[in-house]
Amino acid sequence: MTKTHPPQDARAAFPYFLTIPTRWMDNDIYGHVNNVVYYSYFDTVINEYLVRAGGLDIHGGTVIGICAESHCRFLAALAFPEPVEAGLRVAKLGRSSVRYEIGLFKAGGETAAAIGHFVHVFVGRADMRPVPIPEGIREALTRLKSNSGSISV
Repeated sequence: MTKTHPPQDARAAFPYFLTIPTRWMDNDIYGHVNNVVYYSYFDTVINEYLVRAGGLDIHGGTVIGICAESHCRFLAALAFPEPVEAGLRVAKLGRSSVRYEIGLFKAGGETAAAIGHFVHVFVGRADMRPVPIPEGIREALTRLKSNSGSISV
């Protein structure tokens, strides 16, 4: 028996969601959220999850995540004042790095308005050298890798 999976840009393909309010300044002169802001939404959903679910100490921790790569494919416009629902999943979990996949959805939308990826490499804050992903963060990331349904923190 073959297990079927939702399309990669479908809401059901993401186990974690964060609602992010858009701001007036997010819109560009054309009346939609400017492309660079999509990357800030990626960063927001990832770091909010790491802090809440994984215990990442962004101010004083000895380990931090550095963005090594990011990409976004735009599929539909987002605009103020509609909130964005950012979906998050883990595509690949390594020893010191993780590749997230993010979908940005209009409120209640079933298909992503944008889909992208973001690679974090975990490094020591003091020397900026790669280190193993801390256990609490690894456990939180493992939950994002399973396709067992939605999770909350």
